[in-house]
This record gives sequence, structure tokens and C-alpha cells, in this order.
Amino acid sequence: MTARPLVVGIAGGTGSGKTTVAHKLAAAMQGRCATLEHDAYYRDQSHLTLEERVRINYDHPSSLESSLLSEHLRALRAGQSVDVPSYDFATHSRRAETRRVAPARVIIVEGILVFTEAVLREQMDIKIFVDTDADIRLMRRIRRDLEQRGRTFQSVRDQYYATVRPMHLEYVEPSKRWADLIVPEGGDNKVALDVLLGQLGRLAFGD
Repeated sequence: MTARPLVVGIAGGTGSGKTTVAHKLAAAMQGRCATLEHDAYYRDQSHLTLEERVRINYDHPSSLESSLLSEHLRALRAGQSVDVPSYDFATHSRRAETRRVAPARVIIVEGILVFTEAVLREQMDIKIFVDTDADIRLMRRIRRDLEQRGRTFQSVRDQYYATVRPMHLEYVEPSKRWADLIVPEGGDNKVALDVLLGQLGRLAFGD
């Protein structure tokens, strides 16, 4: 790496479209970008019983090992590859396998709580908050958890009322104040994505 990588943070409520924004930006940069998901850094709960695991508040910042993500960001910025954890959302535990991520000119880190931790914020050059209406976000979360994470509708509903909504109001929504740019409607906002890509091209690659 001949220049310091540009770190882009993307936050927003659950189901806001921040992952879609991250993937579209990464795809447009054609292999010159590395992506890290905060969700991969949930703490391993395999030492607990399943009953104990489901009672944990996974929408609170303490449920994530942000210090490890911070270490990985520093390593990538120093030109070193990292092994990102792989998390099993059905069992609330980390898998044995990891994902090797190599350094790149642009590093995107995304998650609902990436702006709430100063140790992460201070490493970000650009901070983007994806802002989407609550009803749309809820429907997207229900579909994701049922289809991709092996949850039941009752568990999704109970978790939403118990932790997702309260933690969004307490931590996620207030973190919008740290954003450099607020993007409504996530990956469907083509104008915002084009502007972001133009800025990233100038800052990171001199395009």
C-alpha cells in the first residue's frame, strides 16, 4: 500500500439498506475495496445455554467486540491482512472458520452501531448514515431474519419490541449526529450513490 487507505463508515437502523449501499459502492470500485460488517463481530455466546443466549440484548453496543474490529481496521490501514470472524445468528455463536480480508485502497465498515463507539469513529474518514422509514426497515428485518437467520416470526417480533426498537431510539438514531452525509432510502438512492462514488474516486484514486 503506497497511500493510507480511506475508511468509510456506513451506519443506519436495521433494514435501512446500509448493507446494500456498502455492496454497491464496493462493486463499483471493482476489487479496489474491502468490506467489513460489524455484525461479524458479535461476541461468541457458546459458553451459555440456548435459553441464556436468546435473552441477551444483541442490539446493545456491548454485544459486539468493537475492540477487535478496531484492531482489524488498524491492521488493514497498515497494509496487513486480517481474519474476520464468522457468526452464526441461529445459535448466537462464532463459527470455527474465518474470512481473510486483504488491505485495499478503500475500506468500508458497516453496521447499525458503528458510529456509537469512539474507537471506531475516530478511524473513519467518511461517515454515512442511511435513513429509511421505520415501517420499511421493520418489514425488511422480518424477511431477513425469517429467510436468512433461521428465526421464527414470534422471536423476531419479541426481539423487536424488547430490544431492537428501544436500542434504535437510544443508540442508533442519535448516532446520526456523527454522520458527514445522510442518505435517504439506502441503495435505491441512485443520485446519492453516484455522488458518493465520485467523491470516493477523487479522494482514494484521483479519478
